[in-house]
Amino acid sequence: MSQAQAVPGAGVMPADRDEARVTATTVAKADPAPLGLAAFALTTFVLSFANAGIIGGSSVSVVLALALAYGGLAQLLAGMWEFRNGNTFGATAFSSYGAFWLSYAAFVFWFAGGLKAADAPGAVGTYLLAWGIFTAYMWIATLKHAWPVMIVFLLLTVTFFLLAIGEYGGNDTIHKLGGYVGILTAIAAWYASASNIINEAFKRQVLPR
Repeated sequence: MSQAQAVPGAGVMPADRDEARVTATTVAKADPAPLGLAAFALTTFVLSFANAGIIGGSSVSVVLALALAYGGLAQLLAGMWEFRNGNTFGATAFSSYGAFWLSYAAFVFWFAGGLKAADAPGAVGTYLLAWGIFTAYMWIATLKHAWPVMIVFLLLTVTFFLLAIGEYGGNDTIHKLGGYVGILTAIAAWYASASNIINEAFKRQVLPR
């Protein structure tokens, strides 16, 4: 046996050696969940302030920017990465709520103006109700997940239903209540995101999960 044959990797092209090294080494992949949760939290927080009447109605323009770039695009990307990770729940949740924010922005930008005033309560209320139904069955799945995620989906379910009821009945008080519960939802989502990031940074449980 020659010396070249005796040395592992000798006689192999450099590119082949690099490929073998990558194959033999486990490549660490970042968890997209904290990104998805943070994007959801921040966008929900600002919209909920508007829904609660804490900031003026024209502030929705800021929400639309967030809905496109952060709540929409960032969450959609997180969902795609969760598909690659084999996480069906995360992929479905982040992709769906990313699409929710994109659809919300599209509605306000291009379609809301064409909706008749008499039809608006039923149309918007049904839109919110449908998202509430989706969130409700996703919440059932969170009973097998970490408790912060379960809290997020529970509060989000309540938020959607309150906003839907407020729209159907034209009840401003219930609508504002939905806004306040939405703020709590955003805070819970931020906590779920922060617990992942901070615990990973410190390599121990700093924030309970």
